[in-house]
Amino acid sequence: MLKTAVAIRHLAFEDLGCFGPVLERAGYKVHYYDAGVDELWTLDPLTTGLIVVLGGPIGAYEEEKYPFLTEELQLIERRLASGKPIFGVCLGAQLMARVLGAKVYPGPAKEIGFSELTLTDAGRRSCLNVFEGGPVLHWHGDRFDLPEGAEALASTEICPVQAFSYGANAFGAQFHPEAGGEGFERWLIGHTIELGAAGVDVPRLRADNEHWGPILKPRAEACLETWLRNLDA
Repeated sequence: MLKTAVAIRHLAFEDLGCFGPVLERAGYKVHYYDAGVDELWTLDPLTTGLIVVLGGPIGAYEEEKYPFLTEELQLIERRLASGKPIFGVCLGAQLMARVLGAKVYPGPAKEIGFSELTLTDAGRRSCLNVFEGGPVLHWHGDRFDLPEGAEALASTEICPVQAFSYGANAFGAQFHPEAGGEGFERWLIGHTIELGAAGVDVPRLRADNEHWGPILKPRAEACLETWLRNLDA
């Protein structure tokens, strides 16, 4: 039986990355909904097999500037209430945290680049165990508190909640397990203003990705494969 996976995308180049082929191998037919462009009301949060909410440079609390966020938050709320699988990345995780009652707010500084996660005991038992002892890609300015009823899985010094689970079927990652590797130059071009304002050394970031991208790809694939395998059907 064909399964469907819908990725809600906020920027064209912040796509599923290396997660896409994993979903296809797992038997999912993947569709994208571009937030603010496609009509989210046509996406049924109760019948779609899997929903992935991707990243973006806007704030999870900026619905006055970006009214489509109101509808997106309502969709995520219905999805979480249903208990069906949902995976949030960066902005996606922030939106999930907000729906679950947690505060989302600007962090003390931008966290952009490759650095190591600190896993909790629960994180070491989770799909994130493949990332222990090595860096992952961070690219965010906002952060969020741990939602009530959620389990903290990872942190960094600047961001106390880097990943959380909410039951067996809801997972939020503040970092970007799906990104890096191929297509990374699009990130460097698309986020040039943010990178400049944050004082990020772009050639260094590019070189870090050339080194870590091939190493992180199989880890990211294993992370998603494990999460999918452990879903509560």
